[in-house]
Amino acid sequence: MNHLIAVAMGGAFGAVLRFLISSGVYHWLGRGFPYGTLAVNIIGSLLIGLMTVALPLQRIALSMEYRSAILVGLFGSLTTFSTFSLDNFYLIEQGHFLKASLNIAANVFICIVAVWIGMTIGKALFSTSGGVLHWKGWVFPYGLLVVNTIGAFIIGIVSTILLNKVDFPEEYAAALVIVFIGIYITLSSLYLVLYFIEHSYTFDTHLKSILVSIGCNIMVFSSALWVGLLAGKQI
Repeated sequence: MNHLIAVAMGGAFGAVLRFLISSGVYHWLGRGFPYGTLAVNIIGSLLIGLMTVALPLQRIALSMEYRSAILVGLFGSLTTFSTFSLDNFYLIEQGHFLKASLNIAANVFICIVAVWIGMTIGKALFSTSGGVLHWKGWVFPYGLLVVNTIGAFIIGIVSTILLNKVDFPEEYAAALVIVFIGIYITLSSLYLVLYFIEHSYTFDTHLKSILVSIGCNIMVFSSALWVGLLAGKQI
């Protein structure tokens, strides 16, 4: 039952993200080509490759539920093969054989490359000491912080495109961004705390390491988000 709830929650967020991202991309680039579907598939493929490596290696408490919520629920509903197939059917039906061929090639090839890039980044981060720095009694899970930073950067770019290209009411857009940012910071910080607990780093023995890691997580998130917002404005 816990797995079902986790997948359902992740799927709900993934479906909302897919709608927002694809809608924003279509408003930006138009509907002459299935850019929106391609965008969510590439983003989802990159992140699922990264998180496939990042999640199991940490072996934190509740990792199976957490992993199911992200890999199956969130990324499973963020990416979409059915919409990809329907887009190609419409292109072929309308006689746009070249566009259909390009869309199929782009989704298959680029998404496979995106998964490979994500997994390569993940393996590079966690290949040395499991992505954790130990120094004079301090514990610093830098691998997880880098993963969180990548996520924050992507959120910044996507948020900027959505706010600039989609005609959302200002209060609705602001509330939406705040909610997603709050959820991301909460879950990423919880992930760090669970890592410490699972590896027997308690609040009594490693309180400073835990607080520093959470503080760094918020700082790098804010910095990466800001960079992402600036990058999104240039697109």
